[in-house]
Amino acid sequence: MKMDVLLGLQWGDEGKGKVVDYLAPKYDMVARFQGGPNAGHTLEFDGIKHVLHQIPSGIFRENLKNIIGNGVVLDPVVLKKEIEALKKFNIDFSKNLFISKKATIILPTHKLLDAAYEKSKGDKKIGSTLKGIGPTYQDKIGRVALRVGDIMSNGFREKYDASVERHKSILDYYQFDIKSLPAMEDQFFEAIRFFRTLNLVETEYEVNTAINEGLKVLAEGAQGSLLDIDFGSYPFVTSSSTMTAGACTGLGVAPSAIGNVYGIFKAYCTRVGSGPFPTELFDEDGEKMRKEGNEFGSTTGRPRRCGWIDIPALKYSIMINGVTELFMMKADVLNIFEEIKVCTHYRLSEGTQVDHLSLTPEGEEAKPVYKVMKGWNCSLDHVESYDDFPAELKDYVDFLEQQLNVPITMISVGPDRKKTILK
Repeated sequence: MKMDVLLGLQWGDEGKGKVVDYLAPKYDMVARFQGGPNAGHTLEFDGIKHVLHQIPSGIFRENLKNIIGNGVVLDPVVLKKEIEALKKFNIDFSKNLFISKKATIILPTHKLLDAAYEKSKGDKKIGSTLKGIGPTYQDKIGRVALRVGDIMSNGFREKYDASVERHKSILDYYQFDIKSLPAMEDQFFEAIRFFRTLNLVETEYEVNTAINEGLKVLAEGAQGSLLDIDFGSYPFVTSSSTMTAGACTGLGVAPSAIGNVYGIFKAYCTRVGSGPFPTELFDEDGEKMRKEGNEFGSTTGRPRRCGWIDIPALKYSIMINGVTELFMMKADVLNIFEEIKVCTHYRLSEGTQVDHLSLTPEGEEAKPVYKVMKGWNCSLDHVESYDDFPAELKDYVDFLEQQLNVPITMISVGPDRKKTILK
């Protein structure tokens, strides 16, 4: 048995949480492999909307193990709040949530550092969510971070104090106010006491044992491929590997164990924070798209930048991830448009047309070249199968498949579980 991987192909917010929840009954284990509480995976069923930040999106399915892998950076305070908020759904966390001892812990001072670094950038901010993600990954790479396993040791407080003193020296350099630190620490240590009651294990053994026993494992990514630390629109990226390779390093699984790679994308594009976005709309269409899609960050509430779909960007993400199937989300958001545009190429400042991705800061002169297609301009509330789709939506799906050379096997036409159509 192989481990399947589900990840975003754009700038995050593609709807991965809904798809994981939908696919979960086919799996025995869902494993989150990177990112932190800056992710917000939204699920909706039975008329209730749920937003998960660190807990894998399979948590609402009984008899399914959920793994938080070593590649994740964990905020104990956020995790405690998440678990407490989910208790009313009678979830047995003692049986279906397992956390890697090798996962890195976000400290209160990591959040202060995040704010200090962002403030120091002035008008060149990258759009950090200020959750402490970047500074925590910095400490991890610098080999000075605290890991989940450390909270069980007698010397944890000593290690914590040493980290805080190191961080304070940096905060002093930036002359950053740390008056809020004592209150943050009170919350942190209360959460650590709670943290110690959870299943803290070597999750690489859990995952590999499941694969070797023939169980079905789904690896869940956060953010999107165009935010990858290496292959995204650097420096406007996240701090982890958001692509298929990140599932291997973030869970301790060999590349040979990867099976299907499910690439999730919206029927259009969105982005939160700074950085190049070739198809971004600054007109009435962009505002209509934002309102119709409720495009506001599930973690921060920030309005998302909106634009038409970008074929060169999708091709790039498909290439670096080895995508085998595509899932198109939020097709219903385009219901309101009489015409829909698809970016097929870019035109550079000197007039040359290219079909490869260029998202580096110096590549911002690339202008999208669009194919205009007729919109379906009607509600999809009646849709129960692919045969029910209006002809214009089928044409849109067919054109994207031809351009991307990967089958689109699932189309979402609404936030609820039931609004998921297989092709």
